[in-house]
Amino acid sequence: MVSTLLAAAGSGPAFNVLPWLVGLPVIGMVILAFMPNARDDALRIVAVATSAATGGLAVYLLSEFRTGEAGFQFVINRTWVEALGIGWHFGIDGISLFLILLTGLLFPLSIIAVKPDHDAKLYYGSMLLLMAGCMGVFVALDLVLFFLFFELVLVPMYFLIGMWGHGNRTYAALKFFLQTMFGSAFMFVGIVATAFLHQRGSGGPLTFDLVKIATDQSIATTSARWLFLAFAIAFAVKVPIFPLHTWLPDAHTEAPTAGSVILAGILLKLGTYGLIRIGLFVFPEASHYFAPLMLTLGVIGILYGAICSAMQPDLKRVVAFSSVAHLGFIILGIFSITVQGLDGGVVQMINHGISTPALFILIGWIYERRHTRMIDELGGLQRAAPIFAGFFTVAMFSSIGLPGLNGFVGEFLTLLGAFKTARWWAVMAASGVILAAVYLLWAYQRVFHGPAVGENAKFRELTLFEGAVLVPLVIAMFFIGLYPKPMVDRIEPSVKALVTHIGEHSNADVKDIPAPQAEASE
Repeated sequence: MVSTLLAAAGSGPAFNVLPWLVGLPVIGMVILAFMPNARDDALRIVAVATSAATGGLAVYLLSEFRTGEAGFQFVINRTWVEALGIGWHFGIDGISLFLILLTGLLFPLSIIAVKPDHDAKLYYGSMLLLMAGCMGVFVALDLVLFFLFFELVLVPMYFLIGMWGHGNRTYAALKFFLQTMFGSAFMFVGIVATAFLHQRGSGGPLTFDLVKIATDQSIATTSARWLFLAFAIAFAVKVPIFPLHTWLPDAHTEAPTAGSVILAGILLKLGTYGLIRIGLFVFPEASHYFAPLMLTLGVIGILYGAICSAMQPDLKRVVAFSSVAHLGFIILGIFSITVQGLDGGVVQMINHGISTPALFILIGWIYERRHTRMIDELGGLQRAAPIFAGFFTVAMFSSIGLPGLNGFVGEFLTLLGAFKTARWWAVMAASGVILAAVYLLWAYQRVFHGPAVGENAKFRELTLFEGAVLVPLVIAMFFIGLYPKPMVDRIEPSVKALVTHIGEHSNADVKDIPAPQAEASE
């Protein structure tokens, strides 16, 4: 696999970074496999160096990305299985660009932030394999490749939760794996059916190239709607969208700190990204048809996640349920099918991937110091560790969406776009902003304010090393919040092209819905 990926680097531009984004973490994993088990520090150095080098490639990608262009860039398209129409088709646009950059940032930070307490080789190898799978999803433009990378991430995340997690980790890992596999079964059927129905409708060769399938739009309307539902179920489980969210609070609560960071920051975005890249792009009419259903589920998720967060006794579960609410905002932006809404949805994917991992890292350090996450056992931590409390405050306000921080930009654009096409959904979703302030501020007050009693009075202040881990995330919060233009300028051309694509093909399909007998004859 690695040799094929690296061989693909020779096509396209003189130096195409996309295969290396996938291949470099795999190479690091192979190096780890041949290293002695006892040398934990050396294993960590290799994992950090490999993930950081991959992150450096993501920064290079950002520097070389052509702003203002809507099409895919850094494209590689080489045949893999010619008889089945499967190819190594890689490419990125403004929608996937910052998700790749986020992946390149969070993996080295999460590896640096926390050390495993056992089996370091397997732990770091799982992290690197997980990084390769995430990068693969964001660059794949072939449905089979997308599916393979999408499924690849399940295995290392299962082991991260099951082997290095807390409490009832085996149950949480199994629940995560089985529910996600359930959704993936629908995706696999959808991928195969999409390829064969496209071949029948277009009269051309069999292909799994999602760009060609999306461009041709040769699948009959009713069939496309069923296929959209198959993909939507798979992505809804991964996001997760209410009521398919039940695995998320358990997985977040029992996962190790690094697992929670990657799960919240990257893995959940595989679902929302899939809804954009495949749901909206490949099935434009169906996505427009089912938009009211998706908007309703998104708003329910916003309100349900906020209410559940306020009721949690465990600080980590507060943040876990808040993810259900934040992801509901992303769904609202995506299925508003407006430029501002989709801009906001993509920006909010990045914002959630910055603020929530920062909170999980801080909660992990609270657990290391106090060996508890129960809110009623904490209190007064601000007196003992004011700098620690300050970082937590910034991350919390970022999550709430305070103006001047990144969360405000995403929520504002999302609500602005949704108000144009889904006014009542936007009005109901706006109440989620208020509820977010309620549950996070209330949790902060109980954990950090008041007198510091017993062990809380001895709570250790943030170290220089720990502060250095958080600084990149805090800088990103303020930069996006105060000057989002560079990000939006790169996202918006691709979003405009996607909205135009949906508008054109939705109108055509509505006018040209095949008669029942024509659909049945297929």
